[in-house]
Amino acid sequence: MRGQRQKGIQRLVFAVNGQRFELSDVDPSTTLLEFLRLGTPFKSAKLSCGEGGCGACVVLLSKYDTVKDQVEDFSISSCLTLLCSVNGCSITTAEGLGNSKVGFHPIQERFAGFHASQCGFCTPGLCVSLFSAIVNAEKTNRPEPFLGFSKLTVCEAEKAIAGNLCRCTGYRPIIDACKSFAADVDMEDLGFNTFWRKGESNELKKSRLPLLTHNNAICMFPEFLKKEIKVTVPVASEGYCWYSPVSLQQLKSLLQSNEVGNGTSMKFVVGNTGSGYYKQQEHHDKYIDLRYVPELSMIRKDQMGIEIGAAVTISRAVEVLKEETKCEFHQGGKMMFKKIADHLEKIASGFIRNSASIGGNLVMAQRKYFPSDLTTVLLAVDTMVDVMAAQRQERITLEEFLGRPPLDSRSVLLSIKIPYWDLSRNSSPETNTELLFDTYRPAPRPLGNALPYLNAAFLAEVSPSKSSNTTMVKECKLAFGAYGTKHSIRARMVEKFLIGKVLSGGVLYDAIKLLETVVIPEDGTSYSAYRSSLAIGFLFKFLSPLSDISVEISNGLLNGYGSTLLLKNYTIEQNNGRLTSPTLLSSAKQVVQLSQKYHPVGEPLKKSGATIQASGLLYPVIQFLISLL
Repeated sequence: MRGQRQKGIQRLVFAVNGQRFELSDVDPSTTLLEFLRLGTPFKSAKLSCGEGGCGACVVLLSKYDTVKDQVEDFSISSCLTLLCSVNGCSITTAEGLGNSKVGFHPIQERFAGFHASQCGFCTPGLCVSLFSAIVNAEKTNRPEPFLGFSKLTVCEAEKAIAGNLCRCTGYRPIIDACKSFAADVDMEDLGFNTFWRKGESNELKKSRLPLLTHNNAICMFPEFLKKEIKVTVPVASEGYCWYSPVSLQQLKSLLQSNEVGNGTSMKFVVGNTGSGYYKQQEHHDKYIDLRYVPELSMIRKDQMGIEIGAAVTISRAVEVLKEETKCEFHQGGKMMFKKIADHLEKIASGFIRNSASIGGNLVMAQRKYFPSDLTTVLLAVDTMVDVMAAQRQERITLEEFLGRPPLDSRSVLLSIKIPYWDLSRNSSPETNTELLFDTYRPAPRPLGNALPYLNAAFLAEVSPSKSSNTTMVKECKLAFGAYGTKHSIRARMVEKFLIGKVLSGGVLYDAIKLLETVVIPEDGTSYSAYRSSLAIGFLFKFLSPLSDISVEISNGLLNGYGSTLLLKNYTIEQNNGRLTSPTLLSSAKQVVQLSQKYHPVGEPLKKSGATIQASGLLYPVIQFLISLL
């Protein structure tokens, strides 16, 4: 850990793989990864990119919710997580899943058996990411799977490691190892492995796999921590450089103190994921943890919309939006919330979304012109934001917030308000008004963990006429971002042109020509012409089905949900009331011709040491041997 500059927080208590750690003097800039590698015997988490973009440092964080009386488990990037922020939490690394002393976990054994580990550098992070997905799937009310398997679906198993990068093994065996735990897996789709022979039945194949059982239970949150939480609730204390205010009034007092603003550098902390994008080498005098302020962590719903606190994580916001799709209100509103949630799931990777906050994303977009997907999507639905500045609080539009000067050190973004779009309130059956909403995110990798070339979100209220087979645009909101501009914008000139128009080929052509004058990347932006053409293409794709132009769009372009695009409406195929969600990867089969001529070449032999690599114990051994040379 770095040298101490000031006195740390009063007492930091947490657990790593069931072991209790108590620290009384900590540099607040110390990361969890630094402590794990330098202060514990658990070395499986690696420092690779240092940006939260590779997954080599992934660990499982478990925290106890005293209100719900339950433990929450989720994966995080330990290279970005500050050590002081894990106070009262429990950390599980790959060694905590299994090791050579207590026995290996079925995840580690299957990674070895499916030949999913080569150099082993990334394997512990992959195992922890998959373990996190399995743990959370087990908390659902899904039917019990085949004995020894999990409640994961194949699609969820593939998504579980979407943010983990591997440079040498190849993803097919890794994906096979992950899918082998899924309740709906087709055993015939799994590739070459050491567990079964060709021609064996599926039931026999399942029985040969290392199975998940109650004996595999991991101590993710030791009981002693529940008692420690009551003692170590963080409070603000004069003279300490890490503050954890537990009320909005305490936060106001901190911001109004004489120390703040008089040459004292200060940093707001929720997940600290922004430091992965903006490298900040300097130390700060004050760190203020915003997660314990109730007003910043609340989720409130009323007849007007959903209010989400600025400290709420992106993953939690996705859950809330998906819950709204089950509520009883206008079908268009359900569709809108679902598509917002789908888009947010493509931001960064799962272990980043589990820590990154809604407010942090918006503030980075305003202060540092971060190419935020979130601002673009929220702009299109007229989102409002609450800001606390000095002695006053105000609610303004997100568009006004982005256009203002950057927030100063005494101002805090409190929450956002996403309104409901219920057309039944403002229309009658005769008007037949429909709500259309869609988002777009072309990027090098479709599942996130890569910045987009452009992001866009379009909302329109349209009124189709059955008699004349035409469609009128009653309301239109077009948002664009990440194309080489300071922040996301609304294309108001194009909106004004379209509102009140009956869509035709000529109107659509004029709207596109007008858009060319709005979406103009700044000088020096890479692929500027491509980014502009994407904006035009997406607007055409959104509006052309409503015009008199005959256009066919393949199902593969419709967000991967097997949807069919009908004229003047979107229809989502359903299966017993559940959205059909195909797997992310195409099916493949590996065929190897076995021959005794060059035996054992061609035999699916498990690599010696693969399970040790999966537990993260091999690299310390190598380092020890090197030290003896």
